[in-house]
Amino acid sequence: MNDQELLEFVEDGAPPALETPQGATPWRILVVDDDADVHESTAFGLRGMEIEGRPLQLLHAYSGAESVALLAREQDIAVILLDVVMESEQAGLATVDRIRGELGLAHVRIVLRTGQPGHAPEIDTIRRYDINDYKTKSELTRVKLYTALTAAIRSYDQLLRLDASRRGLEKIIEASNQFLAEQGQRTFAEGVITQIASLIGVQPEGLVCASRRTTDDEAATQYTVIAAAGAFAGLMDRDIADIGDSLVSDSLARALAERRNVLEPGHLTLFFAGRDGNDFAAFVRAGAPLRDVDARLLQVFCANIALSASNIDLLARLREYAFKDRLLDMPNRLALLQHIDRELGAGRGAGQMLALLDIDRFAETNDMFGYAYGDLLLQAIARRLALGLPPQCLLARVAGDTFGIWFARAALAPDRLAALLEPVYVVEGVARPVSFSIGLVASDADAGSGQDLFKNALIALKQSKGAGQGHIQTYTAEVGVATRERTRLLHGLQQAFDRENLFVVYQPQLALASGRVVGAEALLRWRTEDGRFISPAEFIPVAEQSGLIVPIGHWVLRTALRALVRLRQDQPDLRMAVNVSPLQFAQPQFLAEVEAALSEAALPADSLELEITESVAVMGIERVSALLGQIKARGIAVAIDDFGTGFSSLSYLDRLPADRLKIDRAFITALDAGDATARIAEMIVPLGHRLGMQVLAEGVETASQAQALRLLGCDEVQGYLYGKPMPLDAFTAWLAQRQGGA
Repeated sequence: MNDQELLEFVEDGAPPALETPQGATPWRILVVDDDADVHESTAFGLRGMEIEGRPLQLLHAYSGAESVALLAREQDIAVILLDVVMESEQAGLATVDRIRGELGLAHVRIVLRTGQPGHAPEIDTIRRYDINDYKTKSELTRVKLYTALTAAIRSYDQLLRLDASRRGLEKIIEASNQFLAEQGQRTFAEGVITQIASLIGVQPEGLVCASRRTTDDEAATQYTVIAAAGAFAGLMDRDIADIGDSLVSDSLARALAERRNVLEPGHLTLFFAGRDGNDFAAFVRAGAPLRDVDARLLQVFCANIALSASNIDLLARLREYAFKDRLLDMPNRLALLQHIDRELGAGRGAGQMLALLDIDRFAETNDMFGYAYGDLLLQAIARRLALGLPPQCLLARVAGDTFGIWFARAALAPDRLAALLEPVYVVEGVARPVSFSIGLVASDADAGSGQDLFKNALIALKQSKGAGQGHIQTYTAEVGVATRERTRLLHGLQQAFDRENLFVVYQPQLALASGRVVGAEALLRWRTEDGRFISPAEFIPVAEQSGLIVPIGHWVLRTALRALVRLRQDQPDLRMAVNVSPLQFAQPQFLAEVEAALSEAALPADSLELEITESVAVMGIERVSALLGQIKARGIAVAIDDFGTGFSSLSYLDRLPADRLKIDRAFITALDAGDATARIAEMIVPLGHRLGMQVLAEGVETASQAQALRLLGCDEVQGYLYGKPMPLDAFTAWLAQRQGGA
């Protein structure tokens, strides 16, 4: 650079030098040029200048490579004055490429400078490279250099502010989501002060968050510290008057009283309106005055967080409801399982037990005395347990009339628990005895999680209830295996029913004297998809216990009647016997479904015989007798199956209007043995005749059994001696062959 070029920096009138605020952060300018005179003249021309109220600080690099290395380690460089031609003619442009691409510096402004107009970049080059300005060195008088830097710095500062605004908005959204996921006002307040500090770029030191605490005297409103950081961390739950710094306490009180933000040089206090007057404010030492962008972000932050804060109490109540029983003010099932999981996860499960206490006949109590009385009884039991259990026990209400207790076996033996529950309960001034069925499971008995233990305790409770009222049952692995096998069987049965893997077979029934086929019994069978047969003795009880027997039974009835339509083409007087479960029999729509099935098959009522067992008497003899009367009135026959193995009450038998009495196969087998059991079969036949019924013996397998029954005067027989249960096609063929042989 020649002397004339150096003089150009001072020929123009120098821009006015403004007073710079003390401690203001300088703008950092990087001068990149291989000519030392350029560095010297640039420093001379910018000496004493400030832009936007901040001084300038020059950094120097003498090659493109040196500038890249410097930029890799230095931060916050606002403008680069970059020479085009240095170690090579394209060194400047190559450096631009590295700054933008390799270093990823998008905000720094780059002003290209060249001493030779011939080295000015072409339009395509400017379009290709991210260059913000281009000047020849002869253009840059002091004023023009100041003007170029001012434009570049303003652009740089605007980019920084936009970026800060974007990051701030992201923080606000993130903070809102985080606050909604937190629990309680204190955690919320701690999050607020942390987020405010992050938002304006200060450390969370000297931060205080206080809330309004209203007393009976409205004029005596108090303000309490609910979160604090730094030197104030020890002030939690104290009145703001105890803070010891009047600036902090006065600012908080003012913001809460006036319900607005208080922004002062060096500190700010933000106000957040809460639900039902639960307002709070946050004091922050900001150090330096807030930038406009920060003030705007804080306004958005306050508005957004105020919305979140208004839901904190609601969310806290919802969480409380999720883990607490409101009627008894104690943990619920979810809280109990969560507690057990924590205990097991911490290795504190050994020696612990879970007990489930179910109130016997509680539904009947509600029906008799009303739900209000039932609630009072529950509360009395809960008080007894809460006062009588050792302190380390966790008591929860896990269902309507079931309590759960997590306790150490050493602290509470099962007999002590039973003794605690035994005394009568006084409800509305009346003493009432209450019994409990109790299921117990030890935490080291196949304990995988709280849910696993709870399932095992339910299994034990079910066993306890099955044994009658007031029993205690402890879960064992054997019981668990059996229960899970029943569950597996039930799931398989449901799938088999849905996938039509169940089918019906038919066993012939014959008149003993003539040998004529008079009917068939429809029997249900289950073949799995892999071809295995499941015994009815296994799956029928499961179907009855689960209630699945109702839809299955209806399907069997309709299937059997459709089969009978086909069979009656060759033997018009044939009847079909269909077994009916007590659960089916108890359904209100049972008789209507039977009539609908007969109508669908277009069969007369006397073509159907319903086989019931004596166990239907549990419904009440009056109800059963009335229903049987309606069935018989329609012409449908009724048979009492498995006689002698159920209630075996002659008074019941006399009051059950039936057409046929079936002798169970166990008594028929005894005929060959000639033991005392054989005498039962000998008595059943004349008994049935005396009651006006025909007698059918099932399970006849030998000729000697048939001869003995003939001598006894038995009317009809069925069994392997005559024919096994067969699918419909096989039964049809068997029937045709028998008729042909006849």
